[in-house]
Amino acid sequence: MHAPLLPATRNLMNAAAFARMNRGAFLVNTARGPLVDETALVDALDSGHLAGAALDVLAVEPVHEDSPLLGRDNVILTPHTAFYSVEALEELQTKCASDVARVLSREAPVYPVKMG
Repeated sequence: MHAPLLPATRNLMNAAAFARMNRGAFLVNTARGPLVDETALVDALDSGHLAGAALDVLAVEPVHEDSPLLGRDNVILTPHTAFYSVEALEELQTKCASDVARVLSREAPVYPVKMG
């Protein structure tokens, strides 16, 4: 899943959502940790309803050493740094600076940000 964290999406993946998923499904979250009710996820994994999960983000980071998500054969935890490379960082900075220059020149930004 990849969704924004909003009041309406917090714990979007909860016990009811997991129950609607096919038995043996996998959850992949690359968005925001609080989208997933981790207690409900652990229950779905323990019951065998979900076959596994791959989480690039968690509700609390860094993960607590006593987290029930650690040490499982059916859970993959990765740091939320997939974008991080010299090239990606340079591109991010270049795009940002370019858009600032466009706005200061009274041009429309290529990457506008909507507030609210």
